Amino acid sequence: MALRTICAAALRTGTDLGVNNARTFVSTAYLCRGIPTLGPMPNDEIDVQNLESIEKYRSYTRYYKQADEAKNQPAWWKTYRSYVEKNDPEHGAEKVDVGLPYYRPCRTKEARERKQVMKENKKNVELERACRLRTFKIPLDRVQETWEKSSGPFHIKRMADHYGVFRDLFPMAHFRPQVSLRICYSQDNSGQVHYGNRLTPTEAAPAPQISFDAEEGSMWTLLLTCPDEHLLDNEAEYVHWLVGNIPGGAVQGGDELCHYLPPFPARGTGFHRYIYVLFKQEGPINFQEDVRPSPCHSLVDRSFKTMDFYKKHQDNMTPAGLAFFQSQWDESVTDTFHTTLNMREPVFEFIRPPVYQPPQVKYPHRQPLRYLDRYRDGKKHSYGIY
Repeated sequence: MALRTICAAALRTGTDLGVNNARTFVSTAYLCRGIPTLGPMPNDEIDVQNLESIEKYRSYTRYYKQADEAKNQPAWWKTYRSYVEKNDPEHGAEKVDVGLPYYRPCRTKEARERKQVMKENKKNVELERACRLRTFKIPLDRVQETWEKSSGPFHIKRMADHYGVFRDLFPMAHFRPQVSLRICYSQDNSGQVHYGNRLTPTEAAPAPQISFDAEEGSMWTLLLTCPDEHLLDNEAEYVHWLVGNIPGGAVQGGDELCHYLPPFPARGTGFHRYIYVLFKQEGPINFQEDVRPSPCHSLVDRSFKTMDFYKKHQDNMTPAGLAFFQSQWDESVTDTFHTTLNMREPVFEFIRPPVYQPPQVKYPHRQPLRYLDRYRDGKKHSYGIY
């Protein structure tokens, strides 16, 4: 009796399973039949069963011509690309290189020099002994120098792209920083400016010490700007330092067009980027239109756009060096606003939208015990605390 019951249950279960599978198959087939086709796919007109009937190209030239014609024909799968290009004309546009020309070194010469160095190292007994005993010390200054001359400009450009430096300062343009900027705000190495490191406004309060490799008789322009700091215009910047006609590498010997102003990121606005750009001049430039009053404590006079400044003097200067750091509000910013800029300090806060509460139901099924606290007046609500 028990065996008969089990067989009957198994048979009933199998029948129900088959019915459910059939229903699922029928529903799927019906849904697939109801979806309209997007359009003809490539090579839909080819009869796969009769390949002998297909026209033979017989030459690569005929095939190339027909393939080029098929490529230029409108197709439904190109709609998204045209939509993006219509709404963003600069999408996928090639950016212009406005930096110094890059001359790639000869690979054969580099390989020959590398082999010569390896031969000399193998003959050096002291070097072999230091490496074997693990007491050999790598000179980091030589490593830094080699990196700056080989792959450094490409790495710096990639980091500047990551931080949006070219996007905000040089729209639709870029350059490889081939001149290394060494910027330090302190006597030791704690206040150095690299490529996106963090410094406090207190550390960056005094003017830094700047050095770079320059040929004798060359002239340069140094710019410090912040694209994130403007209080009224999102597309504008504040210039913090501008020195032109720098002879050689002596920044103190140049014409100070706008004196140094410490960073002042407003409270509640997060990290701001402070970017140093070094331009190489073709010769002396008349910066009479770019001179700010000294001392310049007006934010209106310090409003600036790097692209406009570069377009004005693009025939006589070329971007050559780049370095930048990030800074966030601290107590020294308040003193800068009150004492230096003589204005009230702006404070920004994020206004959170009110918590959405659905209409109260009479029978709150599967709700926590504190469900009524959300709709009780006169007491502090305990939203989300259960």
